[in-house]
Order: sequence, then structure tokens, then C-alpha cells
Amino acid sequence: MPFDSFLLLALAGGYLFGSIPFGLLLTRLAGLGDIRSIGSGNIGATNVLRTGRKDLALATLVLDSGKAGLACLAFTFLHSTEAGLIAGGAAFFGHCFPVWLKFKGGKGVATFLGVLLAAAWPVGVLTCLTWLGMALLMRISSLSALVAAAAAPALALAFGRHDVALLALLLTLPLYWRHRENITRLLSGTEPRIGAAKT
Repeated sequence: MPFDSFLLLALAGGYLFGSIPFGLLLTRLAGLGDIRSIGSGNIGATNVLRTGRKDLALATLVLDSGKAGLACLAFTFLHSTEAGLIAGGAAFFGHCFPVWLKFKGGKGVATFLGVLLAAAWPVGVLTCLTWLGMALLMRISSLSALVAAAAAPALALAFGRHDVALLALLLTLPLYWRHRENITRLLSGTEPRIGAAKT
């Protein structure tokens, strides 16, 4: 089967779109300085919340999720489901490892969920509900993300979406790697709860 060069475009386009650091841009525009100097130093919604601006945290969550979802949907429409999954996965890596920030980006939770919602919305919704249920029960964002990410491949298989299951598995591995410090704190019982200041 000949290689389709459009898939390279999906890879590059998805990565570049995903690398837009909305959390950093929004907090700077709001006059809050560099979000990387606050809390965990992360550019994602959880750390934006530590500034006390819930509106900016929500906007960051929506935009970080939306950029991955839009990349997936756009390339699915322009070409194929395969191209959409590649673009969505690349957007995840662009968010986590943006070239503009010396490859030091977010942890990928919102983009992970955005890809799933766009690629197979029942899987995405159930993954989001898994995150929400854990967040309400344990009040720890990182634990909620880790459990939801681990559940996503199995949920995709349950819906017969082997392609989405494979993508979810491939994205779960770097997501866990990006959360390695959180995992250490979870094991030691020192991981902060949602809304608490990080010490």
C-alpha cells in the first residue's frame, strides 16, 4: 500500500496546532505574568487555576481540549479517519512538547480528552465521566487523569474502536511520563488536592 503524503501533513499540522500554549498566552494577556513561574510551572488548566482565575482555567481547558479535537475533526473531514487520528495524536504531542517552549509543555490531559471526544464521542464522554467521578471522589486532579487515561483504551475496545484504543494507549504512555512527579507525590501522600496551592 503506497504511503499517503497527506498523513505527513496531518502529523505536522496537528503538532503545530497542538503546540499553541493557550494557558501561557491567556495568563500573560490577563497580566498575570508567566504561568511557568507559578505552582507546578505547568501551562495547563490545573496550574492556571492556581492563579485564582477560574475563568482563565476554564478557557484554558476548553481551548487545550478544542485544539486537539479540531485537529482530529478537520483532518478526518479533509482526508480520512486515519488522518484525523494522526492529527489529533500529534496535537497531543505538540501540547506536551511544544517547540516554541523548548519542548516543555503541558501534561496533555485536556488534549487527550479532546482527541477522544472528536474521534469517538461515546468513548470521550465516558473517559471524561471517569475523570469527573474520580475528581469528585478523591479531589486530586492528577489521580483522576491517570485513572481516566488508563480506562480509555478499554472503553474504546468496548465500543469496537480498535484504532481509537491503540491511539489512546499510545497517548497514555507519555501522559503517565509527564505525570511522573505527580505519581511520586501520590505514592508519598503529598499530592495537592484540586484548588489547593502547590507547595
